[in-house]
Amino acid sequence: MTADPDAYFRDAVSWDADKSASLGRSTRVAWRVACAGWVCAMASCIALLVLMPLKRVDPFVIRVDKSTGIVDVVPVYTGHVRMEDTVTRYFLSHYVSVCERFNFSTAESDYEECGAFHSAQRNQAWYALWNPTNPRSPLNVHKDGSSVSVQVESVSFFKRASGLADLAQVRYVKTERQDGGAPERLTHWIATIQYGYAQPAQDARTRRWNPLGFKVLEFTPEPEVLTEPPAPSASSK
Repeated sequence: MTADPDAYFRDAVSWDADKSASLGRSTRVAWRVACAGWVCAMASCIALLVLMPLKRVDPFVIRVDKSTGIVDVVPVYTGHVRMEDTVTRYFLSHYVSVCERFNFSTAESDYEECGAFHSAQRNQAWYALWNPTNPRSPLNVHKDGSSVSVQVESVSFFKRASGLADLAQVRYVKTERQDGGAPERLTHWIATIQYGYAQPAQDARTRRWNPLGFKVLEFTPEPEVLTEPPAPSASSK
């Protein structure tokens, strides 16, 4: 113990002041760290809330080349890009070929496939047409075993006066075959079709038939009367 009591008390007071100052500094640092942690936590919560509407599940198809083994992802159409006329021409031809033909062996599959191209309103008319209670249903018309095949002849596009291009005319030939070897009967038809593109269906079965969301809004088929050339007169011989 030092001989000077005053010096001892001064040292004690200085040590106590240093201890208090050190404790204060530690407390301030702890509060700053705690505040920084709370700020980070709140920022993370806000970021999650902002990003939550962007969370979605996008289906995709992986394609593997059988000869080379190369793997790639098939692009998915989302319904926002204007389709080329060649793509629309294919869908129109395919739709008419499938939906205007009839064969008992493929009737159920054709009915479902055509429904994949219809709007909700068009599907109601499609169901009413195929309803067995309808005398004009293909199931009743061809219950004698006859079948119908279709050959598309041409596809023409039209623009409305407003500039909207959503109309087409498809000319095609129906070939009806009777059961029992009767001669084939050919008829010529022309269909006026209003079409469009929408968001592709999420159902995998529907996307298999219609991956681009092609929709037939109105379908009006009419028999086409073909005029035959006049027979040559006797005076022209």
